This record gives sequence, structure tokens and C-alpha cells, in this order.
Amino acid sequence: MTEHHIPNIDNDLVDLPTADKLAVEQKSTHKPRILLLYGSTRERSFSRLLTEEAARLLEHFGAETRIFNPAGLPLADDVPDDHPMVKELRYLVLWSEGMVWCSPERHGAMTGVFKSQIDWIPLSMGAVRPTQGKTLAVMQVCGGSQSFNVVNQLRVLGRWMRMFTIPNQSSVPKAYLEFDEAGRMKPSAYYDRVVDVMEELVKFTLLLRDRADYLVDRYSERKESAEELSKRVNQRSV
Repeated sequence: MTEHHIPNIDNDLVDLPTADKLAVEQKSTHKPRILLLYGSTRERSFSRLLTEEAARLLEHFGAETRIFNPAGLPLADDVPDDHPMVKELRYLVLWSEGMVWCSPERHGAMTGVFKSQIDWIPLSMGAVRPTQGKTLAVMQVCGGSQSFNVVNQLRVLGRWMRMFTIPNQSSVPKAYLEFDEAGRMKPSAYYDRVVDVMEELVKFTLLLRDRADYLVDRYSERKESAEELSKRVNQRSV
């Protein structure tokens, strides 16, 4: 037995990563596709205004954007999943290569409006995992002093949804002071941070989108698939 002997793995299924395996044979040429979700249906929703500002920046950086309007979206399991708004949301998730999540902080947490959207997105749809391997940027707006409760919770959600959450994030305190009457965000250090986040999201999306299938290919799942295939073959031979 050598120092590096590992008896509990199947060497036929384990992958030894190399830089060559991360090379991209054919690069995508379309614009990065980014879906933006926000967490308030108020007429003057600051999470919506921040999301719209983020979309403008993303488009400036070369992305294609879609914003989902959550007004009227039923609670998860309250209606069948063929509800028109649920179908629209799931279509946009499948369409996207990256996402922006933005919620107000209410009682120290994300809003129910925002969480309902995530609850309608399944981890798998048949053989497709609609969020796995996609990039994610997280933001929050605060009614008072700056807080990071929501962005921290959104990071947990992003990990649960198997997404690549970028390092940067935005938290805008006293959001009612940061937007003008036309709904545009005023120049400030908080605005500059939003620019940073959107720039970084586009960079990571371009870097990862053609490599996502390889990056999320897991030993445990390859092993499980091989075992299931073996069982089916053995059943046929009986």
C-alpha cells in the first residue's frame, strides 16, 4: 500500500482534474443571459428599482436580461405547477445562464414574496437541473441601517440550488434616500458597488457558462448512475 492508496473509490469513475479539461472547444457567442428576481410588489419597490438599475448595468456590460414580476404569483403548492406565472418563471430560469436575486430585509430576513419565487423553482425538472452550474449575484435593500442578513441568506439558498454565487454583493441602507423621483439610483458609493457586482457577474458568467457541465459533474452521481445502469442490465439478463 502506497501513501496515496485510496481503497474506497472506483478508479474507473473518479475524475482527475487538469487544466486541459477546463479548455473550451467551442465558445458560446450569444450574450450572457441573466434573469433578475426581486422581492416586493409595492408600487415604489426599492428592490425592483435596484433590480432595474442592475439590469441597465448588465446590458451595458453586454448581457441580455429578463426581469420577472412576482405580482400575483401564488404561494408554492397553492396551485398546480402549470399556472401561467409558474410556467413563465420556470421558463426564464431554464433560459438563463446567470441570475440576480434582490430582496428587501423584513424582520431580519428576505421577504415571503422573494422566497415564494425560489420555492417554485425545483432542483430538477426531469433530467434537467434548472439552476445547477449557473452564476448568481445577491443584493438587498434596507429601510434603515446597513445589514447583511438577506444577502447571507441568499448565499445559503444559492448553494442549495447548486449555483456559483460570486464573491461580491450589494447591500443598500436607507434605500429611500438612494433613488430619485424617476426611480434612478443616485451616484454614491452604494451605486459604485452595484456596478462592481454586475461587472463581476458578467465576467464569471462568461468564464463558467461553457464549463458548467464539467464543473458540476460529480463522482458520487457518476457512481450512482453506474450502479443504476448495472441493476437494469442485470434485471434484463435474469
